[in-house]
Order: sequence, then structure tokens, then C-alpha cells
Amino acid sequence: MTTHAPVPAAGSPELPSLLPGVLRVDPDTADPSRRGRVRRSVRDWIVDTLCFLVAVFIGLMTYDAAMQNDPPELVALIDLILGAAACLTLWWRRRWPVHLAVGIALLSIAASSAAGAAIVLLFTVAVHRRWAVAAAVAGMHVCTGLVFYQVYPDPELAYRWAALLTIFGVVAVTLWGMLVRSRRQLVLSLRERAYQAEAESALRVERARHLERERIAREMHDVLAHRISLLSVHAGALEYRPDAPRADVANAAGVIRASAHQALQDLREIIGVLRAPSSDDDPDRPQPTLAQLPALVEESRQAGMRVTVVEEVAGDGAEPPAVVARCAYRVVQEALTNVRKHARGTGVIVTLTGGPGGGLAVEVRNRLPVGSGDFGSAGDIPGTGTGLIGLAERVELAGGSLEHGITRDGDFRVHAWLPWPA
Repeated sequence: MTTHAPVPAAGSPELPSLLPGVLRVDPDTADPSRRGRVRRSVRDWIVDTLCFLVAVFIGLMTYDAAMQNDPPELVALIDLILGAAACLTLWWRRRWPVHLAVGIALLSIAASSAAGAAIVLLFTVAVHRRWAVAAAVAGMHVCTGLVFYQVYPDPELAYRWAALLTIFGVVAVTLWGMLVRSRRQLVLSLRERAYQAEAESALRVERARHLERERIAREMHDVLAHRISLLSVHAGALEYRPDAPRADVANAAGVIRASAHQALQDLREIIGVLRAPSSDDDPDRPQPTLAQLPALVEESRQAGMRVTVVEEVAGDGAEPPAVVARCAYRVVQEALTNVRKHARGTGVIVTLTGGPGGGLAVEVRNRLPVGSGDFGSAGDIPGTGTGLIGLAERVELAGGSLEHGITRDGDFRVHAWLPWPA
């Protein structure tokens, strides 16, 4: 029986970290502008160039309207220089959108040609920052726009209409940017869900593999360990007494042949079941139940074991559930196999008690070998040391409990309690 680390449950926060490239639903952290120096892609170059050209076009239109007031030539020249500088700053808008938006908004009060850069930066903030930041920057742009029309009044448009157009334009650009941001959030959310679904699918496959490996190990141990221990006992007897009568040698050889044949048959059945699709109703077929317990005890007696069975099951012949019966059989089988391995020659008492409504108690008790301080320290047949661990897991899965250890009387005791509904 092999153990493995617990598999995270579906939907847990550990799942996205299992696959590379998983994104969180946060455009502020997913956006390249928040991850430091990132190389522009071809799409980024195209978008940035278009933004620059749009800013230059809007800036020139605003500059042409402002020049209708006939300002001094030096003021017009400074306006153009500041507007050009504002447009050039757009190449760094992905890294510092808020800082540039605030700075250009203040600059646009005195430089009419910076209006295009201010609009592009307002849109950038609405796309790449949370709504509270975008709303604050939009409010600042409204204020600077109102001041701008105080500095450069429009001769053909009243101030109140210019103010309304400014507010409408700022709100429209901000809402457009927020719409783009919400769409990006949706795309990021769908992408993360896809990654998470892929991670959960990989975990389900891995868990299925672990369960199948445990199932194979449990079946191989439960079925073959019993048969092989019988083979070892009879082969050891032939080795110990090579001069035994011909009839005894023939009898032992026949038992060895029958046990080997049965082991191969069991192995064939196990492999066939494991290759077939599993069923939730009966996932461990084929397995014997308590009806095959007399045959198991008889095989152990033929191997030279002194086995006594005490059955005190109430219920007028009522049969326990299939899962409980299979588990009880495995408890007795594993205990007898361990006795043959580690306490050969000692007497064994198998006790079955209980009934419907009170549960089924299975106890296997044997004396420790003379000179053995612990169970399993004196045996010629090697063992993996995981039989009782796997047995405890099987009993727990059936809803019961398992205890094993040395009693005060010097016996080794394996006791299992299994639920038996009324």
C-alpha cells in the first residue's frame, strides 16, 4: 500500500499555482504597465502610434481654435512646444498613466495643443486603473477644461455650452475606458477559469491514478500474500524434512501445486477486474465474503496452523452488508497471513460477534512466539510491513475501526469493528 500527499480540493486557492501562466482577475496586476519594464509587442507599437497621431490631430485642432484670439507669437510658439512635448510623453503612458494624466491636465490649461494628449491619457487611466482613480482624474480634467475656456474663450460658443461640452466629452471618454476595462476583466476571468478548469482536470486525473495504484496494491496484497505464504510454509516443510515419507511429500507437493494454480487464477481475475471499468456500486469485485471464511480457515489448517473459530453472530442467519462481509473476510485473511509469517506454530482464535444494529466485531488473537518481544520480529517469510496499514484504511473506508497490538496477556490481537445497520 503506497501513500501520497493529499490532493487539493477543487476550487481551492492552490489550484492556479499548479499550471504556469495562470492570471488573477485584476487588470492592474495583469496589465504590463503594472509589472515594470515590459517589451512592447507589435500590437502595442501600433496602438501607441495611433494614440500619438490622434493626440497630435486633436491638439492641432484645439490649437487652431485657440489661435483665433490672436495671442502673441511667443505664446503661440510656447504652446506648440508644450503640446509636442505632451504628445511625446504618450510613449510612456503605459508605465505612468496617472502621473502623466495629472501633469498634462495641468499643462493643458496654458497649452491648448496638449488637449489631445490629455484626452488619450484620460482614456488610458480609465482602462488601466480602478474606477475611483479614473473618476478622480476625470474630475480634475473637467476642472482644467473649465479653466481652459476661461483662458481661451470661444468667440462663437457661449461659456456655459463650452462647459457642458467639456463635461460631456470627459464623461464619454472615461466611460469608454471603463467599458474597455470591464471587457478586459471579463477576458481575464474567463482565461483564469479555463486555467483553473485545466488544473482541476489534471488533479482529477492524478487522483484517479493514485486511487487505481492503491487499488492494485490492495488487491495484490490481500489475495496473493495469503497464497504465497501458504506456498512458503509447505515448501519450508519439504526443505526441513527431505526424508519425509513419499506420501507426505506427494501431499505437500500437491498442496503447493494447487496453491500456485489458485494464486495464478486469483492474479488473472484481479488483472481482469482492474482493466475493466470500475463501478461505484461494487468497486472491488471479485472479493470473497464471510461465506468463504470456512475455506480460508481450512487452508490455514492444512498448512499446519491451529485455528479455532468462535462465531457468535445474532440475527437468525442474517447476512451483513456486502462491504462489511468483504472487509471482515480481509481482516481474518490478513491476520492469518501475518501469523504464518511471524508467529508460526502458535494457536489462533478467530472470534466473530455482533449482529444487525450493533455492528460486527472481528477479533483474531494468537500467542507471541517464545523469545519474541514484538510481533513481526521473528519470521522467515519477509513482509512489506504495510498490510495492517492498508487493512486499517480499508476498515475506515467501511465506516469501522481497527485496533492491533500486544495485550497484557502476551497475545497479539487484531480487533476490527464494522457497522451493521439494523
